[in-house]
Amino acid sequence: MKKATTTKILVVRNDRFGEFLLNIPAIRALKEGLPGTEVIAIVDESVAELAKAVPYIDEVISWGQGEHTFGQRLRLIISLRKRRIQSAVILNPTREMNIITFLSGIPRRVGYDRKCPCLLTDRIKDRKHLATKHEVEYNLELAQLLGVGTADLALSLEVDNDIIKSLLARHNIAKSDYLIAIHPWTSDPRKQWPLEKFSELAERLSGITLAKIIIVGRTDQQQRDAGIFSAGGHKLINFTGKTSLLELAALLKICKLLISGDSGPVHLATCVNTPVVALFRNDLPGKGPKRWGPWGKRNLVIQKDKLDSITVDEVIESAREVLKR
Repeated sequence: MKKATTTKILVVRNDRFGEFLLNIPAIRALKEGLPGTEVIAIVDESVAELAKAVPYIDEVISWGQGEHTFGQRLRLIISLRKRRIQSAVILNPTREMNIITFLSGIPRRVGYDRKCPCLLTDRIKDRKHLATKHEVEYNLELAQLLGVGTADLALSLEVDNDIIKSLLARHNIAKSDYLIAIHPWTSDPRKQWPLEKFSELAERLSGITLAKIIIVGRTDQQQRDAGIFSAGGHKLINFTGKTSLLELAALLKICKLLISGDSGPVHLATCVNTPVVALFRNDLPGKGPKRWGPWGKRNLVIQKDKLDSITVDEVIESAREVLKR
């Protein structure tokens, strides 16, 4: 008897991890709406570990947005051709991926009408810059071109309990500890609440609650600035630069709350069902909380034209409100 051929779908979202996570409902729609489908994801190499924890992805291919040689592109095209993929959904438009999926012989190629859109078989107008809805909803529109949808719009990751146990043991944290995480940094200086205010927030939270305050972050710049949070002598646990993204997800999973600016950990916390208080500017076209805010009803956004005008008292009151829910 001839073996049945598995339908294969390629999804492409090879930018930053926060943006990638907001595609999980669209990927779920493809996996559940087309039973028996194998989902292959092309992601940035820094995101590969997280992508493997998405239960709707069967295979992960690492491919960043940096410069690639002709040989690298050719090897990827040959690799994709061998997989005999039936459809590709290009969730972040790039000229390179539109060309590669075309040359890979994928019969149906879905994406936005930008950056060599003539190479796509199905496309929609890219209106994301208008920010009339959330990024999750925009991403679902592409999945709908393949005739699928989902009633489950939650972000979700599978985090191994062994990772959590290892984190607790390595950093002398008891399972019963009440943890509040703070991520003080953003990649865009325009979205940065002053670090001095984050430091005051950490100090005051440690004084008025029984919580242990955890500072999280990843880059060298963040490791340098993390000293601001230890200089005041308040009780803090500094995890800056000490976790992988998957370990950060595990850490956030055991926290009662994350307080953060507009950054990827906001969406990572949502994936592990940890509520968020997020600080946003609302005067940056296409970059406000309507499109990029934390997804879900358990969260709270503080938004103002000038982030400096957000007070520590406002953030503490918002944290109390979320924790009461």
